[in-house]
Amino acid sequence: MQRNPPFTARIYAAGFDSSKNIFLGEKAAKWKTVDGQMDGLTTNGVLVMHPRNGFTEDSKPGVWREISVCGNVFSLRETRSAQQRGKMVENESNELQDGSLIDLCGATLLWRTAEGLSRTPTVKHLEALRQEINAARPQCPVGFNTLAFPSMKRKDVVDEKQPWVYLTCGHVHGYHNWGNKEERDGKDRECPMCRSVGPYVPLWLGCEAGFYVDAGPPTHAFSPCGHVCSEKTTSYWSQIPLPHGTHTFHAACPFCAHQLSGEQGYIRLIFQGPLD
Repeated sequence: MQRNPPFTARIYAAGFDSSKNIFLGEKAAKWKTVDGQMDGLTTNGVLVMHPRNGFTEDSKPGVWREISVCGNVFSLRETRSAQQRGKMVENESNELQDGSLIDLCGATLLWRTAEGLSRTPTVKHLEALRQEINAARPQCPVGFNTLAFPSMKRKDVVDEKQPWVYLTCGHVHGYHNWGNKEERDGKDRECPMCRSVGPYVPLWLGCEAGFYVDAGPPTHAFSPCGHVCSEKTTSYWSQIPLPHGTHTFHAACPFCAHQLSGEQGYIRLIFQGPLD
């Protein structure tokens, strides 16, 4: 960690024993470097992905790399705990950037810089977006009742005015019981507006501001969890392959870590405005 401007932070991979000495498991890959130093990898690896174009509305996924005890950068092993290390990537660094993802085999962390967070929408801004969308008085196109996103503090408690969405088409409704497809175990519903069949879930505003790549309005929702945020934020996270298990990757919602499904992993929301 560089504690003076420009305040850079670097990541190194290691475990520590009770004496605070670096400790690697018996099965961890270890080797001697050209200059006589010892280097190695943790058993299951510490992986890092730096986004391209920073953490902005223009961000694109980078390439996952593995970091060694000495902070060197390597391509991924064939599987997470394989004995054979990947190839050293000479032109890449272990310096963390705004938006870098760190995967610890079971937990994935997002690194944000102070400068990056200063450009991120605040919780107050997200609350203003919530109030703005509620002020437009979206309605259920069938029940004609007014819908409203609940307070951020009431997350995970379904409100009677809660918006629900058909994930196949994006039509937003209030909750109703009709449209179950029994042949599909009742999990899928038929949208009354367009007759498309698919999951029907409540919508939740994503309330962790640090995950947003821009300050755009909440117009899109992740599938199948129903977390709502800006179009560019859903587009970015749906392209990120997060490590899963020992050798697979899949995209996930940043707000709840649910694996994304569907063609894109997200859906554009179609609201019905008030009729009066």
